[in-house]
Amino acid sequence: MRTFLIIWLSQLISNIGSYMTYFAIKLWAWELTNQVTTLALLSFFTLIPSILITLVSGLIVDRVNKKILMIIGDTIAAISTLFICYLYLNNQLEVWHLYLTGAVNGAFSEIQSLAYSTSISQLVPKQHYTRATTMNSAIHYGSVIIAPALAGVLYYIIGFGGILVIDLITFTIAIATIFVVNIPQPTINNQSQEKIGFWQEIIFGFHYLAARPSLFAVVITGSLFWFIHDIGATLVSPMILARTDNNATVLGSISSAAGLGGVSGTIVLSIWGGSKRRIHGFLLGMIGAGISKTVFGFAQGLMIWLPAQFCSSFNFPMLKSSSTAILLSKVRPDVQGRVFATESSIQQIVSAIAVFMTALLADHVLEPAMMPGGSLTPFFGVLFGTGKGAGMALLYVISSLGLLCVGLSAYTYPKLRNVETIVPDHDAEYPESAKIP
Repeated sequence: MRTFLIIWLSQLISNIGSYMTYFAIKLWAWELTNQVTTLALLSFFTLIPSILITLVSGLIVDRVNKKILMIIGDTIAAISTLFICYLYLNNQLEVWHLYLTGAVNGAFSEIQSLAYSTSISQLVPKQHYTRATTMNSAIHYGSVIIAPALAGVLYYIIGFGGILVIDLITFTIAIATIFVVNIPQPTINNQSQEKIGFWQEIIFGFHYLAARPSLFAVVITGSLFWFIHDIGATLVSPMILARTDNNATVLGSISSAAGLGGVSGTIVLSIWGGSKRRIHGFLLGMIGAGISKTVFGFAQGLMIWLPAQFCSSFNFPMLKSSSTAILLSKVRPDVQGRVFATESSIQQIVSAIAVFMTALLADHVLEPAMMPGGSLTPFFGVLFGTGKGAGMALLYVISSLGLLCVGLSAYTYPKLRNVETIVPDHDAEYPESAKIP
């Protein structure tokens, strides 16, 4: 656990810097264009190359030293940040530069993240999988607490360029830490290494999951949840900025509330250890998030936004750590890279669709329809108000109700509900699983 804790701390520091940069980028881009599409495309161009490399990244992670991959991923991200900083300080930065660097980062960060995730089973005893994956949620939520609030203040003091410099320092800390620690490699099963075609290697994860319907149900349910979730997530920043006259402090406060909720959920889960049946944590987390986000979407002020965002994020450590712990315990370490890559590729594809679709709906359909005199104001104006941000709020609530429906309906599927009893740990009863199913 000691090595894991050292790496975890360095990744937390690095993530704080990265989140500060991402928050500052959103402020800069919104001030420039005032369009949801601009912010959505920041995510879209990050996802596209990540999708293309994901399946190959699974094969790479299962074959190449994970320590090297993590160093490469962080180094590429640092170079991208340096590039943005140079252009900004020389008054040459344009939105398309952010799309380009986002695309590069998306590809390499996928490999880095996958290498880190699959190293957990080699660094942490099995009985601590849920705690370890919960701590990884703390990396995200700890960053969300600190970074937006800090960036919201520093953006007007040291500027965009100063925040980029802070990000570069945090990358240096992360790279140096990974360089000096030892990350063990899993023992490779000889059967899993028998010579097969490249395409078969790439689609191994799909075959593996298809042969295990209960695990496949976990992945598909999670992907459906994230598809609907990312519709709402695309809208949060522009919706708040539109409804508060571009108030970065309010947006930072809401983001920090999300981080505080996530960290609180992480602490509770770390002490508790999670439900003995992790599938309950997975599905109940979806239901809790759906309810909280629905309240958030209906609200029009900080007094409701803050507690609703806190409650929403409180559910995500349980949701994420439960699904990850299920896969870690059920999938053998020597093929986890490809299986996790398959899960990631499915989720990123649906996320890219969600982001692109949301931008079009918000800017060209729902926002105009919810302006004073718009076609939807007679039906929804009383609930959401009118003017900037009202159309986004309507779409946000629709997506939030969708999250609630996914969690509730998933309980009706026995193979998903009983995944932990149907599939043995690490395929103990599937000696043929090292081969392509």
